Amino acid sequence: MKNEIGYTKINGINYPNLALPEQPKVNIGKYGHMRLDYLKNHLRGTYTTLLTEGRLAAHLSAIDHEARSQVEYLTTKLAKKRGIDEKLKASDPLQWVQEMNNCKASAEEVVLREVVYQ
Repeated sequence: MKNEIGYTKINGINYPNLALPEQPKVNIGKYGHMRLDYLKNHLRGTYTTLLTEGRLAAHLSAIDHEARSQVEYLTTKLAKKRGIDEKLKASDPLQWVQEMNNCKASAEEVVLREVVYQ
């Protein structure tokens, strides 16, 4: 099958009638948006390739899913390692929230470095 490109003439110059492939509609979360910004600002070639091949939305969705899963896993693992449990939650809820927020921040730091900004 031969791909033929049509042209539009504007002011004596022929411009090809090109269009990007249709991107599937997916909802991406925080980490997917962070990855998109990183691609646009630091990995321009990768961004352009994913966009023109119609794989950008799937890539962002996969990164978002992986990052969320890893943050959840690492947060749980860190909380267990630091002894943050239901007893602490019942006895000192404020301390429990602070400790869990610290665990999540630590987990996010690792995930951002290893998944989102790679």
